[in-house]
Amino acid sequence: MIELAVTGAAGRMGRRIVALAYESGDFQISAALEAPQHEALGRDAGELAGIGSLGVPLTEIPLAPPRVLIDFSLPTSTSKWAAYCAEHRVAAVIGTTGLSPDQMEQLRSAAQHTPILWGANMSLGVNLLFKLVAEVAACLPDDYDREIVETHHRFKRDAPSGTALELARRIAAAKDWPFPDCLTHGRAGKEALRQPNTIGLHAVRAGDVAGRHNVLFTTLGETLELSHHAHSRDTFVRGALHAARWLSDRPPGFYTMADVLNL
Repeated sequence: MIELAVTGAAGRMGRRIVALAYESGDFQISAALEAPQHEALGRDAGELAGIGSLGVPLTEIPLAPPRVLIDFSLPTSTSKWAAYCAEHRVAAVIGTTGLSPDQMEQLRSAAQHTPILWGANMSLGVNLLFKLVAEVAACLPDDYDREIVETHHRFKRDAPSGTALELARRIAAAKDWPFPDCLTHGRAGKEALRQPNTIGLHAVRAGDVAGRHNVLFTTLGETLELSHHAHSRDTFVRGALHAARWLSDRPPGFYTMADVLNL
């Protein structure tokens, strides 16, 4: 089995990673990690995840380096764990969004020493959507308007989502438009007409929606819409676990879900 460490193990995403990793039978949960001073430190990770005791208490750092670490946390925490993984040669699957250019460079630097996989979205379906959106954008002429609407739960911090930004980046690259200068983030005012060669981005935050992304290519007379709807966060967890299996025996390097799916 693959020794696995999970960051943010007391959070909503972390608890599901612990539960589904255990249920898969492919992983041994060797470390469940949380921030210093977190109220759940010392509690059993399995009990927090609702699967019974695993004998793995929540700690600030692993007692011993695991084979793979999965991190869905905040950018500052991700930078810390990337440095840890580089030092101890631990493979890392990172699903944190909202990373700055400097923080992305930190991941790439860590990847010189250990395999690092970063994804704006770990869903297998969304990663196929990235490819399809680029292909459609390249085929359609410029008089097709391009709009992206993303919807997430009320607790999501960053907007627009990392997935929406990646979809926009794929469209911009296919059209050779300057990114992010081609983005229009919502519209307001009496003079808010759509401008040519731009991509509209709209973020909705409501309820407990796990994730919905709609990409519209529309012109006078017709609309082509590509969409993906995640029914629950388990979609992202299963994708991350799939990536962890794939990454566990890879050489150092910076990888994406496109590598996992051979896209």
